[in-house]
Amino acid sequence: MKSWKSVTEQEHFYTLLENSAEKPQIIFKDSRTCGISAHAKHRLELGFDLIAEKADFHYLDLLTYRPVSNLVAQELKVTHQSPQIILLKNKQVVYTSSHHAIDPAVIAKHLS
Repeated sequence: MKSWKSVTEQEHFYTLLENSAEKPQIIFKDSRTCGISAHAKHRLELGFDLIAEKADFHYLDLLTYRPVSNLVAQELKVTHQSPQIILLKNKQVVYTSSHHAIDPAVIAKHLS
C-alpha cells in the first residue's frame, strides 16, 4: 500500500519503536509467497479507512528481510508468525494477530 513504510533495516525498526511513544505504529509482516498472507493484506487494504489516520503503517517483507523480522520478534518478545500484525503504543506491543484473525475493525478497536 502506498502509505506503508517499508521496514528493510534494523534502524527502521528502532525508529518506529521510538515513534510509537508519540503515535501508534503497526507492522504488517508479510510472506509474499503465502496465499493466506495475500488474503490478509487484501483485507487490510479493504478496511484501511477504519485505521488510516490513527497509526503509522509499516510493511515488512519477511522473506527478503528475515534478519529484521527475527529482530522484531526478539525485541518485542512476540512469536514469529506470517502473516502478522503487531500494534505498538508507547514502545509496547498492545495487540498482535495473525493469519485469518487479521481484521481492520479489530485493529481499529485497539487504536481507540
